[in-house]
Amino acid sequence: MFIDYAKIFIKSGKGGDGHISFRRELYVPNGGPNGGDGGRGGNVVIHIDNNMNTLLEYKHKYKFIAENGEDGGNNRCHGKDGKDLILNVPNGTIIRETNSNKIIIDMTNKSDFIILKGGNGGIGNMHFATSKMQAPRYAKPGMPSQELYITLELKLLADVSLVGFPNVGKSSFISLVSNAKPEINNYHFTTLNPHLGVVNVYDKEFVIVDIPGLIEGASSGNGLGDKFLKHIERTKILLHIVDISEFEGRDSLNDLNIIFNELEKYNINLKNKYHIIALNKIDLIDDNLLNDRIKKIKNQYNNIEIFPISVSTNKGIKELVIKLSNIVNELKNNEIIYDNEIDLSQIFDKKEDDIIINKLNSDYYEIKGYKIDKMLGYTNIDTEKGLDFIQKFIKDNNILSQLKEKGLKDGDTINLSGYEFEYYD
Repeated sequence: MFIDYAKIFIKSGKGGDGHISFRRELYVPNGGPNGGDGGRGGNVVIHIDNNMNTLLEYKHKYKFIAENGEDGGNNRCHGKDGKDLILNVPNGTIIRETNSNKIIIDMTNKSDFIILKGGNGGIGNMHFATSKMQAPRYAKPGMPSQELYITLELKLLADVSLVGFPNVGKSSFISLVSNAKPEINNYHFTTLNPHLGVVNVYDKEFVIVDIPGLIEGASSGNGLGDKFLKHIERTKILLHIVDISEFEGRDSLNDLNIIFNELEKYNINLKNKYHIIALNKIDLIDDNLLNDRIKKIKNQYNNIEIFPISVSTNKGIKELVIKLSNIVNELKNNEIIYDNEIDLSQIFDKKEDDIIINKLNSDYYEIKGYKIDKMLGYTNIDTEKGLDFIQKFIKDNNILSQLKEKGLKDGDTINLSGYEFEYYD
């Protein structure tokens, strides 16, 4: 089954908490702190698998979560790091942030990409010992994980796209010139999935894809709609396969006009690609009729090279394939890579600065946010030193002046992420 679109939820691992413990050994009556550090949470990594050409493994599973880091232990034991979660995708996959639909990264020919970072492990209480505080009873918690809804969108990487109406010989052509083996029958309906094949020409090779047959209105959703038109965007050459025999009531020139019109409606830039027209089934009509129809097509498409061919007799196939190979080689550096549209730091790093101050009533104020929670995580508020640190933190981060601007006065209550304090100047 060919799947080229998937929406999934991903989450990195939380960092393990630092440990609070003290040496408890025989003949060591005053053992110091020995709480170990927590392990790092697992990252979420996007990896290109060149053996994949579909997003099928994301069809029935949509939630992917990396492993959390282990908490630190006593005796300075470091918690185990969480395993990274590897998401394999085909080359040519675009990763989007689902809510905005903006591109995070185009994974075309890319190395591994860390899309979510695991939380750092918290440090144990062994790091907080000083000459003045020899028995610290607090440690840092592990940093939180990151989570995101993303959309995977596959745009097939191929050098040549076969386009045309159903039953004009595209599947027969790709099976003849490449290693692709699509099902071939005299159907009046279209192939349901794209087929990729590798064509070898002397010492060179190129990739060809059979795009399921288009019909009039495809760009607006008729038939298979624009489901597969996106796979044409990356290709270097559009090879139009036309049934020149017209035995089934077709009009070859009208078919070409319809296809060109649909391509332009979908994406006007497609008309700037390299186009070649292959007139198939020339073995079914006499030369006079063939020449008349070729002349009619050339009158309208005089800037496009035309190749009369017959897939059933191989006539003209070699010349066409050599031409395709030469053009692909000339355009080998014309790879389409989509630019990034969103920086993940815009989503996650801004949380570091989040301090939200709300006045809930005339004498009650609330302070919350990621930075507050992070600070409280490694501050022991039950100690005089911890309370001093909180007061310094509030002053250094300009929180006190903001509270006073909102009307803070002596005796008012401040809720600091769940901890309540009365304020006195």
